[in-house]
Amino acid sequence: MSREAAIAKAETYFDSGALKADLARLIAMPTESQHPDRADVLASYIEREMRPLLENLGFRCTTLHHPKAKGPFLFAERIEDPRLPTVFGYGHGDVIRGLDKEWNEGLSPWSLTEVDDRWYGRGVVDNKGQHIINIAGLRAVIETRGKLGFNAKYLIEMGEEVGSPGLRELCSEQKELMKADLLIASDGPRLNAERPTVFLGSRGGITFDLTIDARDGGHHSGNWGGLLSDPAIQLAHAIATIVSPTGQIRIPEWVPEEIPTSVRRVLADCEVDGGPDGPSIDPHWGEPGLTPAEQVFGWCSFDVLAMKSGNPETPVNAVPPSAWARCQLRFVVGIDPDEVLPALRRHLDRHGFSMVRITKSREEIFHATRLDPEDAWVSWAVNSLARTTNKKPAILPNLGGSLPNDIFSEILQLRTIWVPHSYPGCSQHAPNEHLPTAIAREGLAMMAGLYWDLGTGDVPTATSA
Repeated sequence: MSREAAIAKAETYFDSGALKADLARLIAMPTESQHPDRADVLASYIEREMRPLLENLGFRCTTLHHPKAKGPFLFAERIEDPRLPTVFGYGHGDVIRGLDKEWNEGLSPWSLTEVDDRWYGRGVVDNKGQHIINIAGLRAVIETRGKLGFNAKYLIEMGEEVGSPGLRELCSEQKELMKADLLIASDGPRLNAERPTVFLGSRGGITFDLTIDARDGGHHSGNWGGLLSDPAIQLAHAIATIVSPTGQIRIPEWVPEEIPTSVRRVLADCEVDGGPDGPSIDPHWGEPGLTPAEQVFGWCSFDVLAMKSGNPETPVNAVPPSAWARCQLRFVVGIDPDEVLPALRRHLDRHGFSMVRITKSREEIFHATRLDPEDAWVSWAVNSLARTTNKKPAILPNLGGSLPNDIFSEILQLRTIWVPHSYPGCSQHAPNEHLPTAIAREGLAMMAGLYWDLGTGDVPTATSA
């Protein structure tokens, strides 16, 4: 009975092909939460796959529901001794749209396919692959030690890809049931493919539409051009007031006053690199004076996700009647999400664009969160990962993307430590989503080691920082 034995057991799960077989079965389930006709599949993922998996590990499972949610939640708990620390795990079984026709030849979102030491399939990193690796880490410890040595609670949701509707309300209503000391979960990418990473929160995200409806119908550009306002031109100029030509945000309420010293310190050790499949960084884009890591993990970013005016597929000689853009602000701790759109309204009005209508594209907003990088639990987790991998893990104050982490950190009041099992070039949310097999195997080892260390009793106290 040893730490090394637990890690070896987790690695055997990979080497035997069992992880690949289990993940292939999960990938074959098209759990697209954006499609109303997938409701039965969402429920089946919980009841057919996750419940027996966790019950076989001695967890007591309960299916929970909320009227706002797109699917059920599975709550599982294994309480070995109330005096021991309780660790909360989280994953989501829903996936983004499959985009079936856009995958490379020979690949399908609903079939796990191995090519050049990569597993392809929708959900292989977001998030089915990540939570199945973590659950396997728990199993390796239980089978080696005969127990965990700590208490474990786990929550699987089926609506993260549509903003986690109902999750906030469920956790508020079930705070006592979900009470724990620490969250350890996995989502998002590592800093790069080779370097183990922990991140301590996530940037917030709010998505909204900007629309100008000038009139009913288009009008001949020869007869009316120069007399009628062009909504596309107006909207382009409105957006140009929000950011500079190089992407610097011009709305003061949308950026933090500063980057905390502790955040700058850990980011000084981080280099953003998407690998050979990732895009090249544009060095002069964004906030001047920041490193690439500070841009992504310490600052805010604004993007136009889509724009439309007229008929782009078959343009005609007419002044268009309307223009539309879907926009997004990713923001860090220090930005008030309730003030984002009011600040935009004031800004556009000051610049003469009162004709632009602002509407949220979805009600749910992910808030920005981060655990202090100097918290004792962060050092503990990093030391555990380093011991397993013989590598220096990267510490990110928060993920560049968004997660419902504020529900865990603010409502459940948990310290939050995320250990991702993916990398920036994984094509998450795009065709050809994939997981390098080396990351999967190393992830199993890291989680077995991490969970083993949790059960030794040599951990920070619940109040230490």
